[in-house]
Amino acid sequence: MSTFSLPDLGEGLQEAEIVSWHVAEGDHVVVDQPLLSVETEKAVVEIPSPRSGHVSKLLAKPGDRVKVGAPVLEFEEGPHADSGTVMGQLGGAGANKSERARPVPAESREARQPGVVASPAVRARARELAVELSQVVGSGPEGTVTLTDVEAAARSGAKGGEALRGARRTMAANMARAWREVVHATVQDDADVEAWAETQDVTGRLIRALIAGCAVEPALNASFDGATVSLRKNPKINLGIAIDGPDGLFVPVLRDVAREAPQDWRGRIEAFKSGVNDRSLALAELQGATISLSNFGSIAGRHASLIVMPPQVAILGAGRLVMQPVKTADGFALHRAIPLSLTFDHRAITGGMAVRFLAAVIADLEAAT
Repeated sequence: MSTFSLPDLGEGLQEAEIVSWHVAEGDHVVVDQPLLSVETEKAVVEIPSPRSGHVSKLLAKPGDRVKVGAPVLEFEEGPHADSGTVMGQLGGAGANKSERARPVPAESREARQPGVVASPAVRARARELAVELSQVVGSGPEGTVTLTDVEAAARSGAKGGEALRGARRTMAANMARAWREVVHATVQDDADVEAWAETQDVTGRLIRALIAGCAVEPALNASFDGATVSLRKNPKINLGIAIDGPDGLFVPVLRDVAREAPQDWRGRIEAFKSGVNDRSLALAELQGATISLSNFGSIAGRHASLIVMPPQVAILGAGRLVMQPVKTADGFALHRAIPLSLTFDHRAITGGMAVRFLAAVIADLEAAT
């Protein structure tokens, strides 16, 4: 027997959740035939077969979370043509297009149960306390559920209900990791936008203002390494745009946004929204953000304490447009204003850096054009 292991999916990803198998034990497969679909970092991709042969055994089931390099399938021994198993390198000049990770439409996915990383002792304790492990967000390394997590869940009454799956589960794990790693601090202010035209593209102006803030304080467009306590300023602004979708929160990336024409931003954001709704975004479109923007006010809310996803060090949030009194020569007038919330990683960013960034954002927003 020979085994096929979960390949390197690129971007430093360490594990994936099995969504569905496209083959069964006893099937004969050929090179590049889709073997299985996996979900990681909110994107679903197909993994093709690196060889031809008969499938002897499937070593993982839908819902299992599998580490990169762990065996997932056994082939019967026999002649085969190996086409490689490193997914992160398949996009090179000599790569066959069919070998690349492919997005899987939502309607083609099979129902699956979520996998849980936990030791036998933790699983036994969960059974004793009648805790459903699939509902517990692990606080251990790489989302491992610990004994403390189980006992805390028991105290809070986490004994049944609907388990989070797929993108929602990934979001829960990412938020827990960000909360553990980042020292969050938030500053808030309002931008007077009374000078704007009624037809102003709010998101476009927010992007432009964020770029202006990065020009004044480049350190907010940076990556922080907690292990080495080092800050690397990024030469390009790869802007993560928070989008609320039916399957949870997604943050696709506008790459090198400062060099792109403003009239192109809207088209790309609309394409992102469509991709979020039908789950067709490629994995690469969700990775590599250097700073993020959340226009949550398009739904509701004024100010917020947001979450910074490491290694990023900042996220700018915009609340719903409000009317507020402003003193004028004749007394008072009501002006339109946008509430702003800037959350930053206080390990890497000082309060002075944060407020200078925010002041530059406000100044750009308050310009008439």
